[in-house]
Amino acid sequence: MKPDFNKAADGLVPAVVQDANTLKVLMLGYMNEAALERTLSEKRVCFYSRSKKRLWTKGEESGNFLELNDLFLDCDNDTILVKARPAGPVCHKGTATCFSEDMEGGVLDRLEQLIISRKRNPAEGSYVSGLFASGINKIAQKVGEEATELVIEAKDNNKEAFENEAADLLFHYLVLLAEKDCRLSDVLEVLQERSTKKPEKPQKR
Repeated sequence: MKPDFNKAADGLVPAVVQDANTLKVLMLGYMNEAALERTLSEKRVCFYSRSKKRLWTKGEESGNFLELNDLFLDCDNDTILVKARPAGPVCHKGTATCFSEDMEGGVLDRLEQLIISRKRNPAEGSYVSGLFASGINKIAQKVGEEATELVIEAKDNNKEAFENEAADLLFHYLVLLAEKDCRLSDVLEVLQERSTKKPEKPQKR
């Protein structure tokens, strides 16, 4: 991969960072040739900071690194798409992306953020906060109950009822993940790793 760094007078090309698992757009930075080389060698996304006038590895102060997954060039070879796995909030404001919260993700992302918020800051009368207060056994039990109800509903032909039970299960599954300090992106990463593994060749007997 060879971007055309000569297209810009300052030798910089824009680098759009996308979450490798959720495909959420995280931020925009700029790379020169040295930043790209460091990104490839260290497997952590490095930019050229126009304000600091130096190479800047994202997360070098906060610890919220962007672990490199893959790189792509656009059709004109002057823009880089970086697929990465964020180790924490990407924006300096503490949000998952540098874009507005309305752009931060779909319904699953917003729901997960709300659930995590209820865990960290319990709200009186909140069903989710009540679940966290009841402990892991109750939360795990609810996931089991919802799974059973979904299986039962799957045997009928009521699509609306099935979808509602599926939504209940997914909701409580997100609560269980949060209780275990696990993110949905962590689970997606496991699936991503499984999908890229080459199947083992059967042994000859």
